[in-house]
Amino acid sequence: MSYSHQNMGSGSRSARGYEFGRTYVVRPKGKHQATIVWLHGLGDNGSSSSQLLESLPLPNVRIHENNTLGKIYPNVQIKWICPTAPSRPVSLLGGFPCTAWFDVGEISEDLHDDIEGLDASAAHIANLLSTEPTDVKVGIGGFSMGAAVALYSTTCYALGRYGTGHPYTINLRATVGLSGWLPGWRSLRSKIESCNEASRRAASIPIILAHGTSDDVVPYRFGEKSAHSLAMAGFRQVVFKPYEGLGHYTVPKEMEEVVHWLASRLGLEGSS
Repeated sequence: MSYSHQNMGSGSRSARGYEFGRTYVVRPKGKHQATIVWLHGLGDNGSSSSQLLESLPLPNVRIHENNTLGKIYPNVQIKWICPTAPSRPVSLLGGFPCTAWFDVGEISEDLHDDIEGLDASAAHIANLLSTEPTDVKVGIGGFSMGAAVALYSTTCYALGRYGTGHPYTINLRATVGLSGWLPGWRSLRSKIESCNEASRRAASIPIILAHGTSDDVVPYRFGEKSAHSLAMAGFRQVVFKPYEGLGHYTVPKEMEEVVHWLASRLGLEGSS
């Protein structure tokens, strides 16, 4: 898979005045069929994400249909947008500043959700997707804290609004969450069930979650709980994949399976 790399420069400011860092783009050569915003984890940056995505060894993709071998599509064409989070004080690190999509304390059952920070990051991502061509399918994915923002954005899509109540207008078509968790899981079901349109959107979007069984940063049970909470809230197309022995990192097999899943769920066809 052949790509060109582009640096889009600095981003916008969040509601608290934190400035988002540089955004990197991994462009496919050939027909542009889908755009995925990919979000890095705590303390990382968009450059690292773009380098990971550029290195994916995917000469072609086999789309499985009805448990058959299916068709082989060469060079599935996905454009990846890799933004960089603002640098901000992080409670988990004792207030030490680093790149973070929102503030987070200890990962626990009683984790407090920084709705203002989540909304600011979700709005920044929506802004990046808002200029994509209308015939291109768009989605969000991420790792760890990036996965949390991707899932939060997906709940905003289903509800049609951010946590602040402002309208969410991006038509998401797929979500990927690796080694992350679902913010706002306690109240999600009641919010979705109170609105027929929210229930319809929740049922329509495919989501894949993957988590290592040996994750010592975001425990495996949080991945399981996130998948269960989404399913209970009416997200009917949730796939959860455990990776035996995997810690808090990604491996090539996991990323390759993500791209295969995206190609299948988005109905992408390869082009030469």
